[in-house]
Amino acid sequence: MERRPEILVTRSLPEEPVEELARHADIDIWDNNEPIPRDELLERARDKDGLLVLLSDRIDREVIDLSPDLKVIGNYAVGFDNIDISYATEKGIPVINTPGVLTDATADLAFALILASARRIAEGDRLVRSGRFTSWGPKLLLGKDVDGSTLGVVGAGKIGRAVLERGRGFRMKLLYNSRKRKKDIEDELGAEYTDLETLLARSDYVSLNCPLTGETHHLIGPDELSIMKDDAILINTARGPVVDEKALYEALIRGEIGGAGMDVFENEPEVYPPLMELENVTMVPHIGSATHTARRKMGFLVVNGMLDILKGRKPGNIVNPEVLDRGKGDA
Repeated sequence: MERRPEILVTRSLPEEPVEELARHADIDIWDNNEPIPRDELLERARDKDGLLVLLSDRIDREVIDLSPDLKVIGNYAVGFDNIDISYATEKGIPVINTPGVLTDATADLAFALILASARRIAEGDRLVRSGRFTSWGPKLLLGKDVDGSTLGVVGAGKIGRAVLERGRGFRMKLLYNSRKRKKDIEDELGAEYTDLETLLARSDYVSLNCPLTGETHHLIGPDELSIMKDDAILINTARGPVVDEKALYEALIRGEIGGAGMDVFENEPEVYPPLMELENVTMVPHIGSATHTARRKMGFLVVNGMLDILKGRKPGNIVNPEVLDRGKGDA
């Protein structure tokens, strides 16, 4: 009888994709809603054929070397900065991710943060719940217009484009900055390509939708924040370290920008403590893809990609396809 592959799953995931994986492999699952502790990861990742991991799991050389026959790493996320891709590629190990299926959910959240920040929704909720709402008044929680304002999107991939599409529905003037100019976005959405400084200076709302790389680490720091309008709102649904949180705090208390909406944090799950004290910062706990539909699709995408590798097929959602193109990484 042929030996079934052994797969470590490092978190409790939607049931249906896990059941599909279990039909083809033996699963060792960290069945918990909290991240697997490092010592537990190092113990349970040993001698596995596959690892199904999350962004919170650091998959470095130490982890990869625990399994001499490791055939595939699946990341339950679009981003993969938690994995040493270079080393996995050197070892001939394919890495699978989940692009596309969380685009709309994340773009929806980015726009929810725009609206919540502009209209001070979280502040209003706290006011009502605390019993401090005693009467309506003409100056009560005055906010900022969204309709007809200017939206600048940094990173015009699938999610960035989807944010621009939503901005068009609010009749916003659309700006974007990306590594490559994208004529289709300009032609179809009427968006204008600008350099980063121009985008920051002209935008009422700046939405960060770029990947985390060496170039984008602290992409938004003191200099960039000082360029923004004093009532502008910064939205981050990309990666926490794209923003220098200490610089963001200082810009907010100096009134250099008007507010921020954050789904991700520089040292997640920790938040730069002074930010917690500011009323003009709206924070949610990394829920960009948190819809039933998106999370289920993510599960099937990563599971099916991993099974493709284990069965000798080439999936479409492989981060480092060169490991298969050169004949390595096959089951």
